[in-house]
Amino acid sequence: MNSLLTSKWTKVVVFLFCLVPLEMLVLRAVRGNLTANPIEFITHTTGDWTLRFLVITLAITPLRSILRLPQLIRFRRMFGLFAFFYACLHFSTWIGLDKFFDWTEMWKDVQKRRFITVGFTGFVLMIPLAITSTAGWIRRLGGKRWQMLHRAIYFSAIAGVIHYYWLVKSDVRKPLQYAAMVGMLLAWRLGSWIYGRGRRVAAGSAPGGEITTAETA
Repeated sequence: MNSLLTSKWTKVVVFLFCLVPLEMLVLRAVRGNLTANPIEFITHTTGDWTLRFLVITLAITPLRSILRLPQLIRFRRMFGLFAFFYACLHFSTWIGLDKFFDWTEMWKDVQKRRFITVGFTGFVLMIPLAITSTAGWIRRLGGKRWQMLHRAIYFSAIAGVIHYYWLVKSDVRKPLQYAAMVGMLLAWRLGSWIYGRGRRVAAGSAPGGEITTAETA
């Protein structure tokens, strides 16, 4: 398994699989099979895949620990960037196909329609994460500051779920499913943080133990 996860070809295969949703969407468009409301179909499809990739990105850390496969970290940045990619398609559909680049009307929507406001907020939070996803930016910002910045993905995921919930209004089963997944992944992180902090405190209070600033940060 380790050799498979560390192979450069595995990354290529995963990359191609991440493009499958777009390929299927293009294929449906070519065949004229985007339902009676193509703009709504494209919007919902790209929004769904944005949330799915956000969930997958958030799932990498717990899966690394549970499955004891640290090599999974190689794919987290790719999944995060694909979440941003599909968010861009989602946002571009609204700008170009729904609003026809009417910036005044779009700004009114952002201000007045709460599901658009929270969705737009989630998208904006993803922009600095995509920009600073490279190793060069990790060096510039430093590990701790980079990690703090990239915790904004939690708020993007929450905003995405709320955006979806407020959008559908009646049949809320799918947004509630996403909410459950995001909630479990964030709960796991909180539990890990509490457990890790407890261990650090216990280690610091042991004979000869000393809690340093780095340990309590």
